Amino acid sequence: MNEKIRIEKDVLGELEVPEEVYWGINTQRAILNFQISGKQFPTSFILSLALVKKACLLANIELNQINAKLREACEQALDNIIIDKRFLDQFPVDIFQTGSGTQTNMNMNEVVANRANEILGMPKGKKQPVHPNDHINLGQSSNDIIPTAMHLSTIKGIKDDLLPAIQKMRDALNVKINEFNDIIKVGRTHLEDAVPIPLSMEFSVYEKQLMEGQKRLQSTFENLLSIPIGGTAVGTGITAHEKFSETATKHLCEITDLYFTSNPLKAEGIASHNAMVFVSSILRNIALSLMKLANDIRWMGSGPRAGLGELILPQNEPGSSIMPGKINPTQSEMLMQVCLQVLGNDTIIASAESHGSVLDLNTMKPLIIVSILDSINLMSKGIISFTENLLKGLKPNIKNINKHMERNLMSVTKLTPIIGYDEAAELAMRAHETDKTIKEIISESDLENKEELQKLLEP
Repeated sequence: MNEKIRIEKDVLGELEVPEEVYWGINTQRAILNFQISGKQFPTSFILSLALVKKACLLANIELNQINAKLREACEQALDNIIIDKRFLDQFPVDIFQTGSGTQTNMNMNEVVANRANEILGMPKGKKQPVHPNDHINLGQSSNDIIPTAMHLSTIKGIKDDLLPAIQKMRDALNVKINEFNDIIKVGRTHLEDAVPIPLSMEFSVYEKQLMEGQKRLQSTFENLLSIPIGGTAVGTGITAHEKFSETATKHLCEITDLYFTSNPLKAEGIASHNAMVFVSSILRNIALSLMKLANDIRWMGSGPRAGLGELILPQNEPGSSIMPGKINPTQSEMLMQVCLQVLGNDTIIASAESHGSVLDLNTMKPLIIVSILDSINLMSKGIISFTENLLKGLKPNIKNINKHMERNLMSVTKLTPIIGYDEAAELAMRAHETDKTIKEIISESDLENKEELQKLLEP
């Protein structure tokens, strides 16, 4: 059975559009012209773009730029997307498209206009009485609307997903810090035995790094809350009402409960995306902290017989298809891969800023925001999975920790203020060569105050 189609027309000519879809001719051209990755913008971005469109609609109505009679239908069409989560399958444009995100902006304009006209009893595709450009895109350009939606979706991703995930991991780490408070283990530098260190102190390092990561993430909001809405094509505000920027910003604040401000130099928020690069740099730093945490725990849990064996990791699934009984640090490996993807995304974002910000427009907006949101999403889910499936069930292997401590040669460092560096080094070398403990070597030596020296070796 042949698919029903409608014929739409624009300045380039006529084109067939499937009858049942809510997008129009511009979106259909984009579908045909950008068959690249098969990947579309994430739902979080589409919802943010719809919120920006609603703020613009309310501003234009308040400024008497749009007939108030159209308000109910247009607002209902937008709320169908924002509140009801309908029509989310109507945004099929590939993320690899024009660098301003124009095709996705037009896609939104067409879906909202067609849905509004349907509510008003008119057929899709006729652009009457609601026009996608003249009404839904009034006073706007992709160049200022897409960056505004980029900022909004990034803030929401950080506030709703990433910050709570980090806090959940910090809470779990604090539980472990308390549990491990009295456990002293061998410290290691250069992957070699070093002086003793409390296990709780190692975990305090992880918690401190994540706390700093949270603070740095929150510091990005100041820049992200400054938006170029109303700047239109190049930041001059051409075609927009003189009060459109402040009015649209006011409405965006009201419907998002966020404190947005209008960028006083809107051209800056259109031509360049330093704010997004800054966010990515913080995500990179957090990824590096998570990489250390996951890798350290993997090392300390190595074994169980031939590794360090200081931590006992939860047994979540079999680790080998050939070696029976093998258990692997799968959550650490998962989180490390997530972190590597975030590092890769950061490189992409920096390159997109350096190569895309030419003259008056950054033309790699889709790549930047998709990479940012990918990093936020992956880290949020990776952190939750690691916390639930590994961190909460992590236990110390006291037997192995004490065994390593007993044989730790670097405990001799505590004796250097009394017997000197050279004498202490000689004790360590003798213990290593004879495969004995420092205490045993002291017992065999002719040193004075042997009992005092051995007491100093206690952790």
